[in-house]
Amino acid sequence: MRIAIISDIHDNLANLEKCLRWCAANRVRELICCGDLTNEETLAFLADNFSGRIYLVSGNVSLFDEADVFKYKNIKYYGRLGRFEVGGKSVGFCHEPFLIDYVLKQGPCDFIFYGHTHEPWTEKRGKATLVNPGTLSGTFSKATFAAWDTEDDKLELKVLEKLD
Repeated sequence: MRIAIISDIHDNLANLEKCLRWCAANRVRELICCGDLTNEETLAFLADNFSGRIYLVSGNVSLFDEADVFKYKNIKYYGRLGRFEVGGKSVGFCHEPFLIDYVLKQGPCDFIFYGHTHEPWTEKRGKATLVNPGTLSGTFSKATFAAWDTEDDKLELKVLEKLD
């Protein structure tokens, strides 16, 4: 199964739309959002334009009312951090890197996805692969997101300006 990992949208709907078009064309079934999508309009746009399951955590610039998240049946909201199973893998996610230790306290993870720094990054911490998909907004660095194939654990960084 293909999963897209996004973070730090900061209400850039044009970039979000381009990412979601790529997701549809490439049969992405689920999406992990590591926070800072920002306001209610962006939340609604994401839910209305991605038909698969969306895993969502809040970020430090989350301006939407958390009660509004529950209007969208395809969003599974975790608050500040979360952990779930997908494709036979244990996945943790959060927004700010300091929360990674709290994610690990919930149990071992194969992957931990996070955002906040706006810089794509991958590293190992014990058995967990930590991945920051960068910023979808393109603020402070190029607009990027990650694509993960759970069948072969292949992770790819996608640079938005290089997409067809």
